[in-house]
Amino acid sequence: MTVLEIPDLCLVVMVGVSGSGKSTFVRRHFDTTEVLSSDALRAMVADDPTDQSATADAFAVLSDVAGRRLRRGLLTVVDATSLRPEDRRVLLDLAREADVFAVAIILDVPRGELTRRASVTGTDEGVLARQYNLLRNSRKVLRKEGFRYVHHLDGVAEIDAAQVVRTRLYHDKRDLHGPFDIIGDVHGCATELVDLLRALDWVVEVGDDGRVRGVPEHPQGRTAVFVGDLVDRGPDSPQVIAVVRAMVDAGRALCVRGNHEEKLVRLLRAGPGNGRGSGGAEIRARHGADLTLAQLAQTTDEFRTEATEFLDGLITQLVLDDGRLVVAHAGLAERFHGRTSGRVRSAALYGETTGETDRWGFPVRIDWARNYRGQAQVVYGHTPVPQAAWVNNTICIDTGCVFGGALTAVRYPEREVVSVPARATYFDAGRPLGYGHSAADDRVRARLSLADVVVKRSIRTGYGPPVSIRAENAAAALEVMSRYSVDPRWLRYLPPTMSPIGSDRDDLLESPGAAFTFFREQGISRVMCEEKHMGSRAIMVLTADKDTALRCFGVRGGSGALYTRTGRPFFDGSDEHALLARARTAATGLFDRLDATWLILDAELLPWNIKGESLVREEFAEIAAAGRAESAVLQSELAHAQARGLAVDADLDALGRRRADLGAFTDAYAGHVHPGAGIDDVRIAPFEVLACGGGSAGEMTLESRSHAWHLDTIATLADTDDGVFTRTRHRVVDVHDRRSCAAAEQWWADLTSTGGEGMVVKPFANAAVRDAAGRMPPAGVKVRGREYLRIVYGPSYLDGLARLRSRDLRHKRSMAAREYRLGREALARHVAGAPLWQVHECVFGVLALESEPVDTRL
Repeated sequence: MTVLEIPDLCLVVMVGVSGSGKSTFVRRHFDTTEVLSSDALRAMVADDPTDQSATADAFAVLSDVAGRRLRRGLLTVVDATSLRPEDRRVLLDLAREADVFAVAIILDVPRGELTRRASVTGTDEGVLARQYNLLRNSRKVLRKEGFRYVHHLDGVAEIDAAQVVRTRLYHDKRDLHGPFDIIGDVHGCATELVDLLRALDWVVEVGDDGRVRGVPEHPQGRTAVFVGDLVDRGPDSPQVIAVVRAMVDAGRALCVRGNHEEKLVRLLRAGPGNGRGSGGAEIRARHGADLTLAQLAQTTDEFRTEATEFLDGLITQLVLDDGRLVVAHAGLAERFHGRTSGRVRSAALYGETTGETDRWGFPVRIDWARNYRGQAQVVYGHTPVPQAAWVNNTICIDTGCVFGGALTAVRYPEREVVSVPARATYFDAGRPLGYGHSAADDRVRARLSLADVVVKRSIRTGYGPPVSIRAENAAAALEVMSRYSVDPRWLRYLPPTMSPIGSDRDDLLESPGAAFTFFREQGISRVMCEEKHMGSRAIMVLTADKDTALRCFGVRGGSGALYTRTGRPFFDGSDEHALLARARTAATGLFDRLDATWLILDAELLPWNIKGESLVREEFAEIAAAGRAESAVLQSELAHAQARGLAVDADLDALGRRRADLGAFTDAYAGHVHPGAGIDDVRIAPFEVLACGGGSAGEMTLESRSHAWHLDTIATLADTDDGVFTRTRHRVVDVHDRRSCAAAEQWWADLTSTGGEGMVVKPFANAAVRDAAGRMPPAGVKVRGREYLRIVYGPSYLDGLARLRSRDLRHKRSMAAREYRLGREALARHVAGAPLWQVHECVFGVLALESEPVDTRL
């Protein structure tokens, strides 16, 4: 039996004469979806698998599908004769473009057997002879053409007995799940390596002579992973090699190859005085390699030989933890993860460059991390930065230890960064540390891309089914965000819309009883009724200090933000700054209570006309003024008609009711307007702490806390400064208790009769808590007052109450649920340290859903 080992990701090309059994072979050894058959594709495009005139079209389809499969990381098999070099060249180009190995499997059937089979199938003898000669020529050149593996099966028996075994590529360590301590560029700084290992809770055994004797297994079973550049520039590269090699040999560490190992191995292989590598190119011991060679010259021949073999055996990337973690010395764009080619190797060792050099003579590198959108976390080094910081799920942990900076590690999956300072400056960097790269604060600020938000997409959340976003709605959201929004780095959440409820009373459009019935039918026993302030929905982001704004939001010199439900600022810079300063002072106790240095609050901003004055003036006041003018004219005309003896009593009564409605309408909106209100009159009514973090407790969302907890917690803000914050009145209701429901209905009636907008009814346990069946209950419904609804539906809306009671709330309720899931997912991604583009995927999604056609009065 012949075993054919092939990589589990590659392009397999069958090579053989017609009738050699290629189709039978691939059916036996590969899945149907993995095989692209030239005969099947000819049949697809021409309804005839033998129609040679369709070959060009069939192979165009084959190339397109093969390319797409390989880009998706799927093994692909081409079932065709592949006997002509020009045909194979097209397939080899596909493999190169996808950075995968090409594998050729030759089915070499004896000429006599081929002739026998041809007589059965009717294959032309001349065609058979030409193909057989091509096969004989192809066997000699396949490796030279670029096939990484060539398997030659000689004879029918060997073909029938062959077994195909798929093997992992050398970098595929997906079965290793950590936890890992990933260590940055050491560059011969042996003392700092010991310091860092100890800071990571490794036990390092050091002899009296100061040399490391051993590094036992980590107490918590962690594995060290080195990002390469162990050598050069520092004071003791041999000691670093010895420590890392011993840890790798003992199964306690992994290590990838850095560009300095690459060069050092070439120098060591070249030998003393040679000066040239195996390819004939001159090798120069520069950039600290001369120091390492001098240090190695003081060791034994045996050590140098073993060190050379160890360094030469290092690979250029590691794919770990089911593909969730990738480690490569210079970082690696997503399209190169798990791929194998010279291009991938070069990118992993040296990074991608623009081809230009800076004023110090160093190559200008492409900042691939700025546009990284992959799910895998990528940890790398190579180019020193002043401080390690996550950007788009990537982190550079070369913090220039050998240049006097620090030696840094990141713990996975914790994402915790651990550093120890350099004991000295061992080598001149040649340019300012971090030149050409952003400071840590700017690295937190990810570059946003149109592709992240303008296409149709389905967003997965941890709070229910995926949410679909239409491209046309996303474009509308982008228009709002790009022209009007606050600094997008503050935008970690947008609030959802809220659906109204119906009524269980003939005289009301919305009633508390209907809300209680709704939640009772949802299996919710207790609800929280909160006063619905007549204000503007507001999100307040507060940071305790500027360092938190920089560290957690990437905003230099910031202190927070206050923005509308569509992400727009309420005030200009000076007014907002003053308001946030007072809010931050009032929140000092809340910061301490939550062990946090930043907060995101959901709130209402009062008074209403601070934001809605134009709405009051241009719509409500105009409606009232026009109505009064019209009524006056009609009153005069009816008076003349009555004087002439016409029967207009019913018309006068109707006019009286109309004028009363206009008066009630004016009172409804005027009661919420504070003429001349300015920044000093602003009050914030917070009702939920959405998320917090920055302290020793870490980052967290707080949707699992009850609404009672939120309101009690936030009440400290108004207690501290009622000139900025105000309380939200509320009460708890047992929806199965008639007396409790009746008391709540009376409370609502009292609120709305004195000018209040109404109330919001929410599950007491908060909407992110699942019920016994694992379902997420509705986030809440609003119950607006009888008089307030005049503002929404018009002064005389009660005349058409029967018609309005039939309004369809299903779309609004669906929109509210989808926006709620997206908002909560945005917060969850934020506290988990997700890249800003992933947070904004959800934030833009909320705004995009607002573009769906729905009755704006709901």
